[in-house]
Amino acid sequence: MPSGRVHEVINIGVLGLASAVYWVYQNEVDVSQPVAVAFVGGFLVGTFLITPDLDLAEQQVRAKGRWGWLGWFWVPYGWMFAHRGLSHTWVVGPLTRLLYLGAMGVVLYWIMAAVAGYLGLELDWQAQLKAPPQEILWALGLGYYASQWLHLLADGIWPDSGSLLRSSKRRR
Repeated sequence: MPSGRVHEVINIGVLGLASAVYWVYQNEVDVSQPVAVAFVGGFLVGTFLITPDLDLAEQQVRAKGRWGWLGWFWVPYGWMFAHRGLSHTWVVGPLTRLLYLGAMGVVLYWIMAAVAGYLGLELDWQAQLKAPPQEILWALGLGYYASQWLHLLADGIWPDSGSLLRSSKRRR
């Protein structure tokens, strides 16, 4: 199986090729630059920060290291998911990382709100947050999922999800 560095090289190579194709055909395709940038952003986040290998977060994983001192944040995720188990599935795997990140964000918000309340302050971020347009959200999600799928393909995990089992049986 490829190392984290190899996964990154594969993803960046594919992104570079896709970007070149977009550059050449941008007048023929109906994808605006903000949507393309959102796709690239989601793809880069999925390649470097939120990868399927975060299920190994107790170890030295490149993505965990990129979180700096917040790398500890992913250790419980590694405890919840066996390596190349549910976290390495095509639809649910990437979703587990997004849901985990969202849940940890909610917990962090509750902690910050409790501390702010104790200090006599009030957190009102809801009034300041505005959701981006729907096409931007879709592009972010698609870019993120595309990066995850390239990772899984490099690991030999195909969309039919049985090919990894079949290939491991053939090796015996």
